[in-house]
Amino acid sequence: MSKMSGIGQCCRVQQHAKPDHSGTAMTSPDILNANRVILCHFDSYSAALLFARWGRCMLAPEPLPESAVPMVAPADVTAFHDAEAVKQAAVARYGLNADELVRMDDFDQWMQTDAGPIRVHVLRFSTFEAPAPLIAAHDGVFKPISELRGSAMLELNLLREVFNLVMAGSGR
Repeated sequence: MSKMSGIGQCCRVQQHAKPDHSGTAMTSPDILNANRVILCHFDSYSAALLFARWGRCMLAPEPLPESAVPMVAPADVTAFHDAEAVKQAAVARYGLNADELVRMDDFDQWMQTDAGPIRVHVLRFSTFEAPAPLIAAHDGVFKPISELRGSAMLELNLLREVFNLVMAGSGR
């Protein structure tokens, strides 16, 4: 099994107990259960924006629950949804290089689910080329948004927002 075990299982919907936000020490799996990550790469030379995809899923570590609906961001962001903590959890869990990832701070999407709120983050690879071998080693591929038909509509809407932000000059 690969060092990024779990990312290739992205499209298998899993049931989770409601995350414990009581202030106890958080582990990477705990943090990632309360968050989702979109991995992408933008090539400024060709203006190509590519998204990591596993099966029909574009969110790591797994798709949003079926109960997910967009919600307004809460007034107080807990440590469970802290952007830097989520980036570090993704780096630790999937063996990514933190120096090659930029969090798109202007993307701030939240989903309400039966298990509680989930924050969606975007991490953009800042490498010259998309790290296709890294994603391929875990049963994933990089695809442009035009090749992502058939994916969950909610995920496609999130990617469309990322696309619009990047093409407008944000997050580069």
